[in-house]
Amino acid sequence: MSVERGADVKTYSTNSAEETKKVASEIASELVGGEVIAMKGDLGAGKTCFVSGLAAALGFLGEVTSPTFAIINEYLGGRLNVYHFDMYRVTSWEDLYSTGYFEYLEAGGVTAVEWSENIEAALPENYITVEILKNSDGGRIINVEGMK
Repeated sequence: MSVERGADVKTYSTNSAEETKKVASEIASELVGGEVIAMKGDLGAGKTCFVSGLAAALGFLGEVTSPTFAIINEYLGGRLNVYHFDMYRVTSWEDLYSTGYFEYLEAGGVTAVEWSENIEAALPENYITVEILKNSDGGRIINVEGMK
């Protein structure tokens, strides 16, 4: 795993799921609650893997799964609760309100939003962006922007 630092962007290069989880763990160590992590990346890029590392680093002991059909999975009981949304099928404000998204923003945990580009207008002012890109060699480039 390697790290490059830009003005407001940290770029990580990972070569395994474990390295991706380690990046998430590093980010988790800086979270205090109330953060929204807007996740971007193609299908299979590693967004759920990243959230798995995040939840584990925050003390969640269970299994982390993609919320594709549930829309939201809650990972409770750690230092901070993690609310894991999948907004792939959310196409309107009505859809978004029906997920409970706005209530979760006020719950004080960490809200991780896959397919955040579908709800960009509803993201709070100071959100963290995590973009995961696939390399041609099977690795990942992870760009993190907006950490304090």
